[in-house]
Amino acid sequence: MRHFHCSVFRITLLAGAALSFPAIAQAQAQAQAQALAGTESPSEKSLTEDIVVTGIRASLASATKVKRDSVLIVDSISAEDVGKLPDVSIADSLARLPGVTAQRLEGRDQRLSIRGLGPDFSTTLLNGREQVTVGDNRGVEYDQYPSEFFQNVNVYKSADAALIAAGISGTVDLRMLRPLDKNDRILAVSLRGQMNGMDKLNPDGERYGYRASATYVDQFADDTLGLSLGFAASQTPSQNERFNAWGYPTDADGNLIIGGAKPYVQSNLLKRYGMVGTLEWQPSDNFHSTFDVLASHFEEEQRLRGIEFPLVWGSNVGVSDVTVENGFVTGATFSNVYGVQRNDYNKRKADTISLGWNNDIRLNDRLKLNVDASWSRAKRTDFLLETYSGTGYLRSGVSDTVRVERQSNGLFSIVPTLDYTDTNAISLTDPNGWGYNGTTAVVQAGFLNRPKFIDDMKSFRANLVGDISGSIFSNWEVGGNYSRRKKTSAYTSYFLCPTGGTDCTIANGTPGSAPVPQEALLGKNVSLDYLGVPAMLTLDPLYLYNNVLDAVYDNRPSSLVRDNVVKEDVFTGYAKMTLDGDLGGKPLKGAIGVQVIHTRQASTGTISNFSNGVVTVVPASGKDSFTNFLPSAQFSVELEPGFFVKMGAAQTMVRPRMDQERINQEYSFNLANVGLGSDPQYSPFSSNGGNVALRPYQSTNIDLSIEKYFSGGGYVSLAGYFKNLTDFVDPNNNIAYDFSDVLASLPVDIRNQIIADGSYIGLLKAPANTGKGTIMGAEGTVSLPFKVFSETLDGFGIFASGSYTHSEVKYGSNPTDVVTLPGLSKWVASGTAYYEKSGFQARVSYRYRSSFLGEVAGLSAAPTFRTAKAEGILDAQIGYEFQSGPLTGLSILLQGKNLTDQPFVTYQNGDKRQVIDYQRYGRDYYLGLTYKF
Repeated sequence: MRHFHCSVFRITLLAGAALSFPAIAQAQAQAQAQALAGTESPSEKSLTEDIVVTGIRASLASATKVKRDSVLIVDSISAEDVGKLPDVSIADSLARLPGVTAQRLEGRDQRLSIRGLGPDFSTTLLNGREQVTVGDNRGVEYDQYPSEFFQNVNVYKSADAALIAAGISGTVDLRMLRPLDKNDRILAVSLRGQMNGMDKLNPDGERYGYRASATYVDQFADDTLGLSLGFAASQTPSQNERFNAWGYPTDADGNLIIGGAKPYVQSNLLKRYGMVGTLEWQPSDNFHSTFDVLASHFEEEQRLRGIEFPLVWGSNVGVSDVTVENGFVTGATFSNVYGVQRNDYNKRKADTISLGWNNDIRLNDRLKLNVDASWSRAKRTDFLLETYSGTGYLRSGVSDTVRVERQSNGLFSIVPTLDYTDTNAISLTDPNGWGYNGTTAVVQAGFLNRPKFIDDMKSFRANLVGDISGSIFSNWEVGGNYSRRKKTSAYTSYFLCPTGGTDCTIANGTPGSAPVPQEALLGKNVSLDYLGVPAMLTLDPLYLYNNVLDAVYDNRPSSLVRDNVVKEDVFTGYAKMTLDGDLGGKPLKGAIGVQVIHTRQASTGTISNFSNGVVTVVPASGKDSFTNFLPSAQFSVELEPGFFVKMGAAQTMVRPRMDQERINQEYSFNLANVGLGSDPQYSPFSSNGGNVALRPYQSTNIDLSIEKYFSGGGYVSLAGYFKNLTDFVDPNNNIAYDFSDVLASLPVDIRNQIIADGSYIGLLKAPANTGKGTIMGAEGTVSLPFKVFSETLDGFGIFASGSYTHSEVKYGSNPTDVVTLPGLSKWVASGTAYYEKSGFQARVSYRYRSSFLGEVAGLSAAPTFRTAKAEGILDAQIGYEFQSGPLTGLSILLQGKNLTDQPFVTYQNGDKRQVIDYQRYGRDYYLGLTYKF
């Protein structure tokens, strides 16, 4: 296997056997944005200084100017006014850009894909600086950033040597407001109420929410000192009618039949509080300093209640009254079913802080120095509580008879005969005896996961820019960046069982069940009538956890081997030459450059060993280093006034998921496989984990964009792209590994049998850079104010885009099959029609994406991938801004999201009948007021 430190694993494994076998920153932000956009830096010329920011037309005009002036291929969104991006969230707005899509999580747009590649292949910057995330890996969760804090957001789709930490698919740069770019004092306040179209699905949930924000901007000392402050608070509820199928095995006649189901209703409440501040000082043309800070705190509470129905995959379940259509069971009656009632509670807390200090110094008439320092840190803790109830421990109570029928929307109606609200029949228990601690059964009446993540990054950058005269090259630039990132992942989990006894086992006195206490009843039972279940017993899971259930530490090998730390020290040096001249009498701009990136990465963690009922955890550590060279070139030619051809070629890279870089390995020995021969697949030895020597994904990119800008405003563009992917990470990679070092710890007879069979060669699973492939596609955009046709149409306009992406990627472990890339939709389209004039504005937006591989939460909240159905989402808004009289400065806005009530649906095996997830979020409505003093 490529780049795997077997020596680290071997040394640790031997130890285990011995122990047991029985600003870009504002100046980066300015210098880099200056280089990327091909314009003067914001300290000299604001990107939006010629635009009066009053609404969607001004927002589109500002975004158009960024796109036109940039040498790179870029798309942009701009705030319609101070503290007001065009949509409810950043991800909502980004999902309307060409080639950009968003996957909904808990009803909110969250997981972005750019040009067919998911969030693992892009990077997100804040004022040009790479950021940490509250997520499990690198992909930024946009909920951590209040949208009110950003003036514009740029999505760079081609690369430049000065663009540090660029992604393969693209780079998202969130840009905060700069106070010296404004001419006057600004004070703006906003309040927006929210209502979900569905009533709260849980009695302890919420239906109504709010968003409030305030922004202050001012200039002092003859406009050489600027200050901006922003505060935001929100309470966002959401509802979710959910259905999950376990899978679809075949029955005795070869027909597909549902194996089990888990329907439940979910009520979420996301609370977020944030603040942002920028202090900007420019005492002269020779010095410009900016310090900015962003802090965000959010808490999300989820209340989930439902019933798991073991059907064909249940124990001794009978099947009768079967109806079949085209080899698929569309209806059946299941008897001897023991349902598992779930009353769950999840709470997630996260804090993010980001600091940046940028200094732009003009050394002389031809030489400028930029120095930037930054620090960002994110901390997240989860409390994931499950509680179970049923008619008795290990199917000892009354069973149920359930009728299941497939509906036209892909859901299944589930009609039970048992009364699941009867406290005389229902108790706190492990209804199917699923609890197992690795050696013996436990009475698992619940489970608790408590993961914790800390992500910390420090960065320092300096670059020198020198002007050149008398040449097609306008300047040269050299620079360097050092960053240190450390991500700590810690996991603890617990079995929950009725009080009494020890270690949750029957043998040590744990009772098989406990009565439902009256204090845990909420007084109103939840209905699952959208599927046919009239009601279920509705309990307070926190009361059960604090008063009724015992918690026993989960020490299974797979649980003990999860904690890890991943560190990355990255040294980046770059040099580039900027072009600004003529080519055959046509204006030419561009840049040629190279990055040299040296990486030192390391991980500490554990390797677990489990045999004969004994678990051993051994510390492990490993490190690796490597260097990458990334050349790039970009050109923009204005063939006719307003008609541009832009080209780019670059080698880019993006680092793998951080959980794939962990050192951890879970080693196991299966005694039942002794004597099965020498095939590594049947060896008694195996191991599964990460790879500290994993390399970044690599891509050779070719980009082309043809753009026509109209004198009356607006543009049309057509872009094409090709990416040749190498060093693609194969998460399913296995290698044959020699486990003979641990043979000495085995009993003599087993050892001799293994040696005779040659079965000491087993499989070690760890990700490796064995994949490769290509991605190609095209995207078109039309931004058109209708006044270019007639002045009578002034105020009307459209913004529309569409894209097509084709990919062909194969893993080294399976070189004959093409991989479906997470987040890739072949067809993506969006369109916005708007009217805005004399203070009145209205718009309707629709976006569509074809089917894609989505990331969802699987068992124990572990991420898993499933095919998501195509979806189209309709949003609309209408508003009015008072432009004269005593109410001048006041605006009112009414918005509706997901007006099509589009569900999120996943299925398996390419068969849309085999629905796995069905999640309906309902519509959301917002009514807001904004006043600008």
